[in-house]
Amino acid sequence: MSYPSAVDLAFIARRLDAYERLARLDKPIGTLLMRSAGCAVNDFADRDFAPHVARTRARPLAAREIAPWEALALGALLAAGAFALVAQLNRFAVTLSFLALAIALSYPFSKRFIALPQLYLGVAFGFGIPMAYAALLEQLPPECWLLFAASVCYGFAYDTEYAMVDRDDDAKIGIRTAALTLGRWEVAAVMTSYALMLGLLTLVGALRDLAWPYYAGLAAAGAMALYHWTLIRGRTREGCFRAFMHNNWLGGVVFAGIVASFALA
Repeated sequence: MSYPSAVDLAFIARRLDAYERLARLDKPIGTLLMRSAGCAVNDFADRDFAPHVARTRARPLAAREIAPWEALALGALLAAGAFALVAQLNRFAVTLSFLALAIALSYPFSKRFIALPQLYLGVAFGFGIPMAYAALLEQLPPECWLLFAASVCYGFAYDTEYAMVDRDDDAKIGIRTAALTLGRWEVAAVMTSYALMLGLLTLVGALRDLAWPYYAGLAAAGAMALYHWTLIRGRTREGCFRAFMHNNWLGGVVFAGIVASFALA
């Protein structure tokens, strides 16, 4: 009986590490199936652009650590796993999942044709909201669309901050982003999007008669959005990336407010 050599084990370790980074499993948010599937497809779509962008040139596909077909195979495997979960829901939710999949798979290519692809990403990331309402209520009430609109605004805000990091590189390689399309108005657009998100969430809270912790969470998120303005107004790569990464906390305080509000109900 033969055993793997040290060289074989090192090769396997490198391959697993490349797949891990492709699916963003090295980041906590990467544990979400469809998010990881989208990242694999996104890296496939950007495989010829990513090597020319400072922030993305070390990604496995850009660095040629894996082949393009491997990224597609991993994306398909993750999407199949996600669908296996969706298949446990009702027919309405399953039907919406096909639309959600189409949006998620087409987003990575939208940067070639759409002036504001960050809005498209907001739709892709927010589509779980109508799916959740379909699964629980088998209908999509106005409240659902208010939450969906708030999610789109949130996605546009944080992904435009992300786009501001790569503005110079994206301009050279011809990718369209909100940061390039809006020019010097991109900071105002980000802050307006945060304001719209908070306004829509406030309206939802009023409609549902949520308790005061919900509004405390929104107030904290508003303060964090103002902090983002101090980071992005100088339009530096470092500041914009810090603002983007900080959105985990901004979303976290909104979630904490929701949980606390229902705990008091």
